[in-house]
Amino acid sequence: MADAPAAAIAEDKTTIRLQVAGARQEESGQGFARISREVMGQLGITEGDVIEIEGKRVTAARALLPYPEDEGLQVIRLDGLQRANAEVGSGDQVIVRKPEARPAQRVVFAPAQRELRLQGPAQALKRNFAGRPLVTGDLVATAGQQQVDRGDMPPQLRQMLNVPAFALTQIRLSVVSTVPKGIVFIDENTEIELRAEYEEPRDGRADVNYDDVGGMGDTIRQLQEMVELPLRYPELFTRLGVDPPKGVLLHGPPGTGKTRLARAVANESDANFFTINGPEIMGSAYGESEKRLREVFEEAAKNSPAIVFIDEIDSIAPKRSQVQGEAEKRIVAQLLTLMDGLQARSNLVVIAATNRPDAIDEALRRPGRFDREIVIGVPDESGRREILGIHTRGMPLADDVKLDELARTTHGFVGADLAALTREAAIEAVRRIMPLLDLQAQTVPPEVLDNLRVERDDFLEALKRVQPSAMREVMVQAPTVGWEDIGGLDEATEKLREGVELPLKHPEAFHRLGIRPAKGFLLYGPPGTGKTLLAKAVAKEAEANFIAIKSSDLLSKWYGESEQQIARLFARARQVAPCVVFIDEIDSLVPARGSSGNEPQVTARVVNTLLAEMDGLEELQSVVVIGATNRPNLVDPALLRPGRFDELVYVGTPSKEGRLLILKIHTKAMPLAADVNLDDIAAQTDRFTGADLEDVTRRAGLNAIQRAGAQVSEVNAADFVEALKDSRATVTAEMEEEYAKMKGELKKRAMDVGPIGFIAPGMVSSTRDSKHG
Repeated sequence: MADAPAAAIAEDKTTIRLQVAGARQEESGQGFARISREVMGQLGITEGDVIEIEGKRVTAARALLPYPEDEGLQVIRLDGLQRANAEVGSGDQVIVRKPEARPAQRVVFAPAQRELRLQGPAQALKRNFAGRPLVTGDLVATAGQQQVDRGDMPPQLRQMLNVPAFALTQIRLSVVSTVPKGIVFIDENTEIELRAEYEEPRDGRADVNYDDVGGMGDTIRQLQEMVELPLRYPELFTRLGVDPPKGVLLHGPPGTGKTRLARAVANESDANFFTINGPEIMGSAYGESEKRLREVFEEAAKNSPAIVFIDEIDSIAPKRSQVQGEAEKRIVAQLLTLMDGLQARSNLVVIAATNRPDAIDEALRRPGRFDREIVIGVPDESGRREILGIHTRGMPLADDVKLDELARTTHGFVGADLAALTREAAIEAVRRIMPLLDLQAQTVPPEVLDNLRVERDDFLEALKRVQPSAMREVMVQAPTVGWEDIGGLDEATEKLREGVELPLKHPEAFHRLGIRPAKGFLLYGPPGTGKTLLAKAVAKEAEANFIAIKSSDLLSKWYGESEQQIARLFARARQVAPCVVFIDEIDSLVPARGSSGNEPQVTARVVNTLLAEMDGLEELQSVVVIGATNRPNLVDPALLRPGRFDELVYVGTPSKEGRLLILKIHTKAMPLAADVNLDDIAAQTDRFTGADLEDVTRRAGLNAIQRAGAQVSEVNAADFVEALKDSRATVTAEMEEEYAKMKGELKKRAMDVGPIGFIAPGMVSSTRDSKHG
């Protein structure tokens, strides 16, 4: 708010004009306004007192001290509901004064949302709004247990924030009437009436505002420039002698909030909102569709300032070169004409939304029609925290629920997924209290409602059912394996920590030094040494999404389909970055090109596509590719050069100390007898891999069950002796020698790539003849 006026404009001793700014998300719906200490002194009030706010309409709030960054700035911070109640937007001026607020004798509320039918005790509502200043016609929201920093807030305000929530979700109500009229507040003597049916509010605003859209700070600022500014202050563009923007295209994955954001912009800019849905305007008669489209634009022009919102624009404006029907082509042509024919400075802006921007006719995507294209991507961790805060407003959360923890673990979740997550968690809480309910009774006992809480376990159960929609087409998981679950691979672990975890968690260090992080890692070594486990651990420790792909998932018998699968995989990984893409058994997907005349050409095309994706024109930002193979000599050498697989990490058999650590990990939950010496077992298991050692502990457990029956209480040394007799090392001495030779050969192979990407003569035959390659 550096551009705020240097000083408040005093109207008189008790009236001050201030500039409006937005409040923080977590304070939305609580009825507070933040103003500077200087303004409080001029008004003669202290923190917690009621102030009157006059924009186009009068509303009221309780004054709080400013945020630390606002010290010295003469602004007033209002949430979205208060801005709607005063009928102002961010950047507008309001008049603030000290009013005479009286206790209310009677207040009548009604649902402000059409789909709501409320039946609840008015006493709970009275507790929610205790001390809240109200004006007839205001829209208010039930308060919940918000996790905000209350600092040195006065005790009476802290108590107001700790009242029990009225319902599991934030509910918006309209103040139908108050006795007496004017600014009132609810006290213990106030009579509350809650009407069950929706009542039409004074206007259509405030159903959605910027406070209801999380994780989109930069996007909102862009839309304020492109949409809100031209609609509110068209004279600015007249003075500059330029046409205001005519259209904005919002695109991104489904569920990220494109439609919700468009409605918020319309409400905040006080514009009329007109929606066009593809199926609704399609008509059977010739020219009917175009006529309906024209009617919407004509109606919007009559009721300007207005926003015309076209949802899923790809369905009504596809590329004309790719559609057969004449009706679709005529609709596209009509839309082009309407957008070109918009009169300059006519206070009409078109917002379109799609998740398939490449399917839209290219004639629409030029300045003068859609002047700017704004990407609304998958939210990052801070964005997810904001969205969770929005959806848990009014939700009675138990003390063990940490929204920061949930935000960290919900990789790839978009706004719609997080809304579904909170809803599922609430259903879990309801399921838990079902035995306490009398199904014959018509209402829920008040004491049950008061004690209802959504706990951490409810969210964990909900996480099992809600999958991230941004990654539905690929297998995604949040790994549970950490570095502490891996033993005996210190060298490989250290390389991955430096190469993957550090760049994803601290990218600024690489920017500061002017270097790029590694793009890919090839983990190679004998089977069972823990290559897949390493990839999972690095994804968890780097707090990144983890996409696991098998080669068979990417190969298809249809011409060109395999390349498209790889392109889609990397496009999805970019959307949900930071992301680790793990390709297991990569040698079957990208074998050396030209190694066999009988190989189908599809593998060569797959190699080319993977090369282009890893080191092509489109940069991989915060995406790391990890490949795993036990036959690295079959991988195309072009992949092994720096810029693709920058690091070739050998994952070999563990040392004695490593084997001891692996045994401790696998016997962590196993009750061991006093005579079991894991150190001796580690000494006897030379060349055993992690998988072999796991098999040893499993066999020892089975031996204990056979020896003592199902009631066995511990595993003794004899069980391990028997297990070792039945186990063997997967890796032989000859295999270790072969892999030792490969270490040197792999670096040489990357240098032996010819000018058009073929392997130097003689290389393939030598690797094919390898006994253990």
